[in-house]
Amino acid sequence: MKKPTVAVIFGSRSTEHDVSVVTAIGSVIRPLELAGSFDVVPVYIAKDGRWYSDPQLKDITLFSNGKLQTFLAKQPPLSISFDNGLTLIKGTGLRAQKIKIDVAFPATHGTHGEDGELMGVLEMANVPYVGCDVPASVIAMDKVLAKIVAQANGIAITKFYAFAKNEYEASPESWHEKVNQDLRYPVFVKPAHLGSSIGITRVKTKNDLANAIEVALHYDTKALVEEAVENLTEVTLPIIGNDEPLPALLEQPLTHAEDFFDFDTKYMRGGKKGSQGGGKQGAQGYSKIPADLPEKLATQAISVGVQTYRALGLGGTARVDMLVDTKAGKVYLNEINPMPGSLYAHNWQQAGISNVELVTRLITLAQERHAARSSLTTSFQTNYLQQFK
Repeated sequence: MKKPTVAVIFGSRSTEHDVSVVTAIGSVIRPLELAGSFDVVPVYIAKDGRWYSDPQLKDITLFSNGKLQTFLAKQPPLSISFDNGLTLIKGTGLRAQKIKIDVAFPATHGTHGEDGELMGVLEMANVPYVGCDVPASVIAMDKVLAKIVAQANGIAITKFYAFAKNEYEASPESWHEKVNQDLRYPVFVKPAHLGSSIGITRVKTKNDLANAIEVALHYDTKALVEEAVENLTEVTLPIIGNDEPLPALLEQPLTHAEDFFDFDTKYMRGGKKGSQGGGKQGAQGYSKIPADLPEKLATQAISVGVQTYRALGLGGTARVDMLVDTKAGKVYLNEINPMPGSLYAHNWQQAGISNVELVTRLITLAQERHAARSSLTTSFQTNYLQQFK
């Protein structure tokens, strides 16, 4: 029996391009090949948006040794065909190589991928794909929309203001006044759509607000300003599943309140900034698994995570980040990551699910969702066009 062909798609025109490469090669491609049940095809989207595929793109050293551009210059970019599915075409004419894809495994982070754009292409191609669908990806990657949907479903969020770049530039002083009047410092200023903590600033006084907003709007067309949580413990919860969400273990990044889990902490310093004893180094720095919370509060956080997963229509896999006021005993939704960095495999492993089992389950979930949707009627015969003869 022919093995299913799985296209692992990564890279893209995103500020999180390099993180995507690490996720794809280390946490998706390698375990898929170890499973021995799939024909794994790497599909790399370069920073200029061109698509490439070659077995050598499975090797992380190609991306770290400075020879990537020379390699790509000798490769024909891919084209894609929607012929009752997704077919990758490498080269042209009689020598063109055609690869029919059975399942797509997006491992992109950030814009032009994780935000629903890539999922839209895969939906149009009518191919099963791993992870959240288009609507869920769009909502999850927009921190403002996610807060609005969560609040409408009774999930606690912190007080915030959000504005588009053109709105802010038309009257920056009025936005400063609103924030200074209604929000309590310190506040966090964030781009609405980015992950990996890029462009986020912790602002202690109103004197630094304008600069923080300028930084956020340098990366995005929409920004939000939200109150910090007092007596803070940050926790995160990876979840897999479609109709029946399965949470992993509640995880606690080991940072001090003033050293929020920024990009540098996550990726460049191995999570050592602000780290405490007792943590283990996972894909994104040092953390404690399970989180160091009273049992009742930990149970509440897991419940909020699963409730958020259902409310936003997440599927396949996602990670829900929460803020816990340990003194008040209250859990707030922070944000959702629809494609967790490195799949949070370190957490799932401690929960008893190996990396090989994790990627295999995710492919099964993708196939089950696609089969369920394929059974729906999406068109029907009418006489409508006959009137235009």
